[in-house]
Amino acid sequence: MFIYLIVNNSFDRRAAANNRFKKLRATCCYLITAIHLIVAGPHFLQVIRKFLNLPNVSSNSMTDLQIIELIEKEFKYKTLGATEQYLEIHSPVYSDNQLKVERIDREGKDKLIVGYIPVIGERFYFAVYIDIEANEIINIGTEAKNSVYFRADSDKFSLMELSKMTTLESTGGRNKGDERRNGIFWKESTIFFEPNKEPDEFEDKLNKLLSFLEQDRTGILKLVEKADGYIQIAIEFHNGNTMLGGPHIDKKVIKRMNDLGVSINFDLYVGGKSFKE
Repeated sequence: MFIYLIVNNSFDRRAAANNRFKKLRATCCYLITAIHLIVAGPHFLQVIRKFLNLPNVSSNSMTDLQIIELIEKEFKYKTLGATEQYLEIHSPVYSDNQLKVERIDREGKDKLIVGYIPVIGERFYFAVYIDIEANEIINIGTEAKNSVYFRADSDKFSLMELSKMTTLESTGGRNKGDERRNGIFWKESTIFFEPNKEPDEFEDKLNKLLSFLEQDRTGILKLVEKADGYIQIAIEFHNGNTMLGGPHIDKKVIKRMNDLGVSINFDLYVGGKSFKE
């Protein structure tokens, strides 16, 4: 009996020691994980998120309503110098006492959200830049009214005949002989393709148009060859300080246009009031 008790007590001590070791090992694992989270930060979390196939949603993401309220607050209190400068000469559009936001752009790659607000009596927009990490407005400027579209004109083909040259759906057009105004008639038929009419930067609009046209490269080449098809750009800048800037086209975009056989034409305008000195 005495020997049995000694052996049994020995087993109990070993089991207790093993349990303490397991708890200590688990604690160490938790500590190591915590250190990884602190040191590696977002990168480590991104790895875990990818491993578990979880959506990449920022804890700082804002709803449209929150963004609109943030912009309204800035327009009311004018905490940024740029806000005061712009609102001295122009006013945003309100509808039913609510600020009208034409578009909230979440497509940026630089952790920015852009809100586009129409300006009373003008074609350009206020552009409000919001940092999605801090959930705060960091700048206010203007974005030109950028119209970017493909058109084809012909004095030989009707609008219906032009539309049959491509599988793409047009966004408008007219026939030769349609009345233009006051007894003046169009001398050519024209078909239009403008897939992105919402407020956006010129470069983004051009890329989106090319992606649209590339869906039927054969049809676009046919419109270019048979009906003088080309890309038309119309930009109206805000003439705040006469420093307008201008559109930029990189090599990749030039190659894409070349592959489609399209030329590009620019019409540039200015509007609005100058800043007060």
